[in-house]
Amino acid sequence: MCAWGMAAIAPGATAASNCHGTVNRGSIEGSVQLPPEGANFTAYSPVAVAMRRNHVHSEVSAIILEAYAKLELAAPKAQYVYGETGNEYGGRFRPHRTHQNGLSVDFFVPVHGRDGLPARLPTPATQHFGYDIEFDRTARYGEYSIDFTAMAEHLYQLDQAARARGRGIAQVIFDTAYLPRLFATPRGAALKKLNFMKGKPWVRHDEHYHVDFAVPCLK
Repeated sequence: MCAWGMAAIAPGATAASNCHGTVNRGSIEGSVQLPPEGANFTAYSPVAVAMRRNHVHSEVSAIILEAYAKLELAAPKAQYVYGETGNEYGGRFRPHRTHQNGLSVDFFVPVHGRDGLPARLPTPATQHFGYDIEFDRTARYGEYSIDFTAMAEHLYQLDQAARARGRGIAQVIFDTAYLPRLFATPRGAALKKLNFMKGKPWVRHDEHYHVDFAVPCLK
């Protein structure tokens, strides 16, 4: 059992979900709850897990867990943290404008600590579970700096896992000022093929990157 009392779910072990509508106006049937932790990842908040704010489409769950499994070899020292996903039945998910049909997931940026080693970005309730963190123009927040190589590897593995299941990534939202550094990593050339939002989102995406997965939904 995991530390928060839930067993880890193996990729592909859940019944199929049915999503409806779009990420900003939709719902979902048969959603699954992501595991609160794994060998190289953790949820952003045990409180949020208890409130069941980490539900996703079964295909999205399988993609995410397969990517984390690949990262154990591709980025063995990196520590990953996922953020908000959605409600059990979808629908309005405050304060987000999307996250309504099980296909949207936030991931907090992997970081290095003061010693230059991989670290877990703290996401305390006092900072809205990490969403109030602000990185500066050098991609630093206090003693933490964004690990663009680990982030790029994560996005690459998400894309590969999605493709392997006949799915895809519909959109990635991340602070455009940081994209040159992301594209300068070893996986940068592959990431340029993904659909990164070019406009300015309604809130800054510097402490996390938002991913919408491409999975067919019912109307």
